[in-house]
Amino acid sequence: MIELKQLTKQYGKAGSLTTALSELDLSIEKGEIFGVIGHSGAGKSTLIRCINLLERPTSGEVWVNGKNLTSLGKKQLQAERRKIGMIFQHFNLLSSATVYDNIAFPLRLIKTPKVELERKVSELLALVGLEAHRDKYPSQLSGGQKQRVGIARALASDPEVLLCDEATSALDPQTTDSILRLLLDINKKFHLTIVLITHEMHVIQSICDRVAVIHQGGIVEQGPVTQVFLKPKHEVTQEFIRQEMDSGEALRLAMQGQVNGPSRAVQITFLGSKTYESILSHTVHETGVNFAILQGTISTIKDTPYGQLIVRFEGEERSIEDTIRKLLEQGLDVEVIH
Repeated sequence: MIELKQLTKQYGKAGSLTTALSELDLSIEKGEIFGVIGHSGAGKSTLIRCINLLERPTSGEVWVNGKNLTSLGKKQLQAERRKIGMIFQHFNLLSSATVYDNIAFPLRLIKTPKVELERKVSELLALVGLEAHRDKYPSQLSGGQKQRVGIARALASDPEVLLCDEATSALDPQTTDSILRLLLDINKKFHLTIVLITHEMHVIQSICDRVAVIHQGGIVEQGPVTQVFLKPKHEVTQEFIRQEMDSGEALRLAMQGQVNGPSRAVQITFLGSKTYESILSHTVHETGVNFAILQGTISTIKDTPYGQLIVRFEGEERSIEDTIRKLLEQGLDVEVIH
């Protein structure tokens, strides 16, 4: 659906060039929600703006739905851009236009017949839950309502791709969750490919199928969100996970507890239906090992439940090893951390 090949973007003149993206390769499948996460200055905004050529890459190719956008002429590019919607962090609404007219704007640009335009705008107002606000101006709306207008406007031309440039960064947590639910509903209803960039792991965890971590203009890690979130490899990814968990100090204090005799601290990861099974309690009952929970969480990654426990096993060395082996045999991921 979307393929970026050896994408490079540089700013400035010879002798004082700044490289925002460096020979970046990325592939996004049709119908998936793909997240790109990175710190400020990592290149994520440049990347998403290169997908619809709001930023023209210095070199490399941008393929969308089988067409190389970087090779198209002006008229051809305009036609292809209509298939790519975009929403922005600060909404970019027309302040002097009503909600209705903001949504209708792209339809009027392509001279949509009046009856069809009215039908389309009414459908979009219902989709984003703003029927009662159609005649209001942006200044009369909350941040979440403004973003809903932005989403409706982006969908007006029936795009195949929706680009989200930090779409929830200006919103409070509750409003962020409502916008994410709306994007997820749109993805399911229209099988729309969604690419979103963010610096918040919570956003990725909530709705994305796959994620790429960008750092200093390159992709340092990518894969299914469950894999990247639960088994991060790159130090930048690990930092995002630590920030999301926000429990490093509490764990450090728990690990300092005094234990008499052999012990082992392990991280156990449960995924899917195993999250709710009593595998740990049954296993330690069999092996006779005692355990203390030092840290734990149960949550979901999109629609997939997961659990992570850090526990300290206490008992005979052989029994502890037997416990770890049995957990692994039952499909759990077990990592010895101390």
